[in-house]
Amino acid sequence: MNVIWRNSVSCLRIRKVPHRYQSGNHPAAPLGSRILTDPAKVFEHNMWDHMQWSKEEEAAARKRVEENSAVRVLLEEQVKYENEASQYWDTFYKVHKNKFFKDRNWLLREFPEIIPVDQKTEEKTQESSWDNVKTGAANCFSRMHCPIMPEEKNLGMKRCGSSDGPSRARSHFSSLDSEEHSEGPLKTELFPGSSATFRILEVGCGAGNSVFPILNTLQNAPESFLYCCDFASGAVELVKLHSSYRAAQCCAFVHDVCDEDSPYPFPDGILDVILLVFVLSSIHPDRMQGVINRLSKLLKPGGMLLFRDYGRYDKTQLRFKRGHCLSENFYVRGDGTRAYFFTKGEVHTMFCKAGLDEKQNLVDRRLQVNRKKQVKMHRVWVQGKFQKPLHLTQKPSKLVSPLLSHG
Repeated sequence: MNVIWRNSVSCLRIRKVPHRYQSGNHPAAPLGSRILTDPAKVFEHNMWDHMQWSKEEEAAARKRVEENSAVRVLLEEQVKYENEASQYWDTFYKVHKNKFFKDRNWLLREFPEIIPVDQKTEEKTQESSWDNVKTGAANCFSRMHCPIMPEEKNLGMKRCGSSDGPSRARSHFSSLDSEEHSEGPLKTELFPGSSATFRILEVGCGAGNSVFPILNTLQNAPESFLYCCDFASGAVELVKLHSSYRAAQCCAFVHDVCDEDSPYPFPDGILDVILLVFVLSSIHPDRMQGVINRLSKLLKPGGMLLFRDYGRYDKTQLRFKRGHCLSENFYVRGDGTRAYFFTKGEVHTMFCKAGLDEKQNLVDRRLQVNRKKQVKMHRVWVQGKFQKPLHLTQKPSKLVSPLLSHG
């Protein structure tokens, strides 16, 4: 273990600047550092990281999905769930308010791109170097004990574009933002956050479980601005009524990302970061590509779209009963809200078709444990980072499949 510790510290000394990740690799700031090396100790903790499935476990999960997707929801009911999607989520937030989901305090660990890259934040990063050493050690440990799954190896070779230097590019374009548009619409037309030099949009903000951890971080970066939207008006109202909401640095608004003609309260091409966390899965698969295409237009060159959502065979998918399947790997819950379960390959294809370069695309497999009931549950998520090229060479492909075509 001492050898691992020394190796991790030496790695950190060499890489003083946070690394922008390539597909197929675990990030420098690990998704988790609790590695199960002794199966007999599985019930000693609530969650284990970087779990690899046995062939038997994967076969059992596949069989379970075949069973719970054998009976499909009637087409007319599917149309109702699609047309009334915002109403179902509105009802959800009226019932649960902001008590259902926990604050995502893990966001900055997984997505350090949320923090503006300037001198002040770099100094703050150096001040927290002890945390970096600890997580770096855990990461080295996980790489030594957790081989990459075959699926990750295969897709790791498929690049949308070069993954060299996105950190440098993002910093460069953030600093040039005001200069780039000094003679354009940003100077003559005022809009929320028009004076900011670093702008973030969270899509599907819900009751603010990501908004307020981000705002808490940005309070020391007055040049930054956070936009957040949701198509459930009740959710947006909860965000605005929160005691930590600051209109001077945040703009919450109602918006349906599936409506490609619905305008945003800011012009295209100005965002440094878009956060898309557990949102795309709630959208009908036939609409997903159009949503990503539209969001890519909002990014400035070098801007990053950060993605995290349900992965194929997550315990949530396995728990669905027969009669809740809308289409392949797409389900409806009892409250009318919906969930899709992605593969790494699907994520790769969608974002690349939108003209974005893949910088990270990995499957996060964890083992969740109920120690009281002695139950083990596999969690599967897909996480990715996609960058808008500095110079676009082609337009994003258009959505051609009709709604509910494979219902």
